[in-house]
Amino acid sequence: MKFAVLGPGGVGGLLAGALWRLGSDVTVIARPHTAQLINERGLRLQSVRLGEFVARPEALAGAVETPDVLIVATKAVGLEQALERVQDIGEPGLVLPLLNGLDHLAVLRRRFGTRSVLAGAIRVESDRSEPGLIVHSSPFLLIDMAARDPSSGAALQALGDELERAGFPVRLGYPITDRSEAEVMWSKLVRLNALACTTSAHDKLLGEIRSTPRLRAELVGAIEEACAVAQAEGASEAAPERAVQELERAHATLGSSMQRDIAAGREPELDAIPGAVLRAAARHEIPCPTIEALVAMIRARIGTGSAVAPDGHGG
Repeated sequence: MKFAVLGPGGVGGLLAGALWRLGSDVTVIARPHTAQLINERGLRLQSVRLGEFVARPEALAGAVETPDVLIVATKAVGLEQALERVQDIGEPGLVLPLLNGLDHLAVLRRRFGTRSVLAGAIRVESDRSEPGLIVHSSPFLLIDMAARDPSSGAALQALGDELERAGFPVRLGYPITDRSEAEVMWSKLVRLNALACTTSAHDKLLGEIRSTPRLRAELVGAIEEACAVAQAEGASEAAPERAVQELERAHATLGSSMQRDIAAGREPELDAIPGAVLRAAARHEIPCPTIEALVAMIRARIGTGSAVAPDGHGG
């Protein structure tokens, strides 16, 4: 398979490096400065699961030959700008988005068509500590993928097999199994939303949140509210107990990318993560007081009082 990876950050860089080491044909698409740095120094990976190595995929700042698979791993807030770098690309065989939230699927399907764009989610603790350096700090790793179009079944299976060979455990959804697109997207979001909101609102790691009764109640409340929304959206498997158990098993020093973004002065993904949950909740008239309160606390921390708007834009 010929791969192009749009966004060589914590997720995209990890995938690009692992696929390159496997021997796959991989091209990275990045900002000009980042592309130049990767071409000069390579992608340096430090992974508790995959080891430490330097990968040397070709890095470009713009147009690339149409790949079999385009992996989109940008931040949601930077998606539109990143897509300008591939505006001349044809329609890839498959597009695998690994962004937080839900709304990017519609954006990508308008750009590449419904047939090729998969539902995708990755569970990983990986960060780009500096351009070209990817630090993967937890052994837990899982990619969920689902195809809307039954004709994509063979290509979805082939992609799953190649990712497995590169070291990424994969769960496949429809048409390979009966796991729906909603299940794939919401199974991560209900957990991520609670983790991101509580760690970012209080600037504490998961262990302290779990061991503090008031903060644990907020964590569980955010999970329960998001699961109610997920079930209304068609994710019938969304169960609070499962998400709570998953976070109980996670290591005590687990934080969130939103928490790290705030600490680094970057724009947090409030719109992509809790914003997606609250917009879906509004569609179904489901109250989410815990999530709303946590979002308000985060906005107070970063110095803005604007709420997450139903149409997806901050006020």
